[in-house]
Amino acid sequence: MIWLMAAVLAVGAAAFAGAAEVKVGSLNDMTGATSDVGKDYAMGITEAIHYVNDNGGVNGKPIKLYQFDYGYRVPEALTKYKLFNRLGCVAVLGWGTGDTEALSPTVTKDKMPYVSASYSGHLTDPNKTPYNLFFATDYSSNARAAITAWFNKKWPQHPDYGKRKPRFACSYMFASPYCSAPIKAVKDQAEILGFDIGPDQDVSLFAIDTKSQILSMKDFNPDLIWHGNTTMSVAATLRDAYSLGLGAAHIINPWGFDENLPKLAGKAADGAMGPALCAFFGEDVPLMDQVMAYAKKYNPGVPAEKRLIRTVQGWGAVLILREAMSRADKAGDLTGEGILKKGFETFENVDIGLGVPPISFTAADHRPGGKVSIYEYVGGKFQVVEQVDLKQRWPEKWEKEWIGW
Repeated sequence: MIWLMAAVLAVGAAAFAGAAEVKVGSLNDMTGATSDVGKDYAMGITEAIHYVNDNGGVNGKPIKLYQFDYGYRVPEALTKYKLFNRLGCVAVLGWGTGDTEALSPTVTKDKMPYVSASYSGHLTDPNKTPYNLFFATDYSSNARAAITAWFNKKWPQHPDYGKRKPRFACSYMFASPYCSAPIKAVKDQAEILGFDIGPDQDVSLFAIDTKSQILSMKDFNPDLIWHGNTTMSVAATLRDAYSLGLGAAHIINPWGFDENLPKLAGKAADGAMGPALCAFFGEDVPLMDQVMAYAKKYNPGVPAEKRLIRTVQGWGAVLILREAMSRADKAGDLTGEGILKKGFETFENVDIGLGVPPISFTAADHRPGGKVSIYEYVGGKFQVVEQVDLKQRWPEKWEKEWIGW
């Protein structure tokens, strides 16, 4: 089933009288393999567009949003992208890594700014993927920061600290481009920090029973596991690791680390660590009052306690696109190339609120920043363990080696 929303989300006819529409496409996963996190993100996209239009749109021009559920199917994403082109969209809000990376040569050729929910490090080198952008730190930076925070803060408390190297393993769906995107980077970081690295475990995004993978891990006996899936299958893996007494600590990629994790994993979520790329839903940060108000107004059937950080991530994507389009429009160049060159690539420490670190882009580097906040779920809430500044700690590697990983 394809869910379609194609509507002008505007203040009202009087507010935009005579103004040209700014057409934007949105691809979302409402029914596919990542819908456990995708549905909430999609709501955030539409709510944020309402907010933008209620506050002047793009310099007085309303955004018309064409939003599709593509079910996490790459061929469907390619088809819908062609439709966005025919409709005259000037930018796209995308979703998954497989489809975003598959579309990257096409959006480059078309000069179509593509703000994805895939934070794949492969998309951060503008020499290769100039029209791909996102507001958050990339998967590779997040994984590097998470393993570093655990090594800095947790390993020194281990009884074997100073006696041997810590042991590290990865659990993710091998065939998923999203899940596997940061594997090279996290293993590189494990080597930099001096871990012994064990065999990877293949865990499906649909997994509800991972006992065989946990038993395989027991042969290596890891101290730390990195999880690359979304929340549902990560929770299943944590539950089985807990019930089978694996004894390892867990670090999780951003799409597996949210308010649903402790609900699904129970006690097994205690001590789990991961990056939060923005504030959790309802946290006391700038603009959160609007996020909550628009959630209540446009999706009143979903109570606040069931909303996720995914909503806030959707807002982050919309707000950086709105900022880039507004800058390009002021420069008289609301084209794809204008949005990139006179919009995004002029960002210098842009603050969009939402608990997001300041965002900068240059023509040589589309990583929005190098600071990653790593949280731990402990005592029934998410608490900051450490903010890892990769750019400051490894400046040479950040500058010359890690871009595009």
